[in-house]
Amino acid sequence: MKRKLAILGSTGSIGTQALDVVREHSDKFEVYAITANNSLDLLIQQAREFQPEIVVIANDDKYPALKEALSDLPIKVWGGSKSIEQVVQDEAIDMVLTAMVGYSGLAPTISAIKAKKPIALANKETLVVAGELITSLALEYRVPILPVDSEHSAIFQCLNGENSPIEKILLTASGGPFRTFTKDQLQKVTKKEALKHPNWDMGAKITIDSATMMNKGFEMIEAKWLFDVAPSQVEVVVHPQSIIHSMVQFEDSSIIAQLGLPDMKLPIQYAFGYPNRLKSKFERLDIFKLATMTFEKADTDRFRNLAFAFDAANRGGNMPCIVNAANEIVVDAFLKDKTGFLKMSDIIEKTMQKATFINKPTYDDYVQSNAEARRIATEMVH
Repeated sequence: MKRKLAILGSTGSIGTQALDVVREHSDKFEVYAITANNSLDLLIQQAREFQPEIVVIANDDKYPALKEALSDLPIKVWGGSKSIEQVVQDEAIDMVLTAMVGYSGLAPTISAIKAKKPIALANKETLVVAGELITSLALEYRVPILPVDSEHSAIFQCLNGENSPIEKILLTASGGPFRTFTKDQLQKVTKKEALKHPNWDMGAKITIDSATMMNKGFEMIEAKWLFDVAPSQVEVVVHPQSIIHSMVQFEDSSIIAQLGLPDMKLPIQYAFGYPNRLKSKFERLDIFKLATMTFEKADTDRFRNLAFAFDAANRGGNMPCIVNAANEIVVDAFLKDKTGFLKMSDIIEKTMQKATFINKPTYDDYVQSNAEARRIATEMVH
């Protein structure tokens, strides 16, 4: 039987590549539900091609246009963000890919876990914001969380079949477009420059996060929860070629690495097909064409967001939630030319200082912390 998929964020970078995987393996996977926030035209196009059972658009204002555009098809059309939380509970769904951007992925992921749906996790902010809550719910409902981020998929693959404790995770990072820039140069970088990632084709938000290295900080927090390690057991390694996607060092001193081209379709397919590896037509890595592979220590002096993420992970509680909320505000402001590249870090740091710290947050505390941090960061942007 085909595995029925719900793809949350089907119009984004991960979502569209997930649909590429479904196209290649249409004998194994079926798109049961797709959701988007605002991208109406692409969502309509996807719905007409894949004919899912349910299509959801979070933006209520665009619901009438979506319903009209699909009125000739036997597709259920829903509107509003709450509908995304409802659609993942459908009994027919076998797996939920959470590829929404930022904090918006938290509530639907919780809803899917409570409905006992296996999660293919591409929304790292879910674990950044509420890692303790998510992991405890996954254990309570016995729901597997399969990582889709290339780095965490790599770590997961390196651990497959291993029973030995992890000594250290070597989390690789490209370093982004400003890896060699001085602080003075970083002061002057533009949005256009920041959106040009040297290796990966990603959405705007994650591309900026990569440029500031906040993305790598979030991936460290995600690794902490996925693989039950302390932040001190995660070392960020700048590897500009993005061929080694991450490594695991074991207590006997062995290091196991996973290599591949910088293409998200492989980790998506691995999660969809797990525990099996599916044959694919993806381009193969030709190791004889690799001129060199280099490795550098991450610089938390120039890229302060990485230091903030480690600080937040060590403090725990709602601090990672605060950092994520502030980061979403400043990245949006930077993309709208309302703040500077280094100014983003200043605002995040001040938000961490001003927001209310809660050591043992509940879900409602996370909601309130998210709102408070957004308000504080927004005031500083203006």
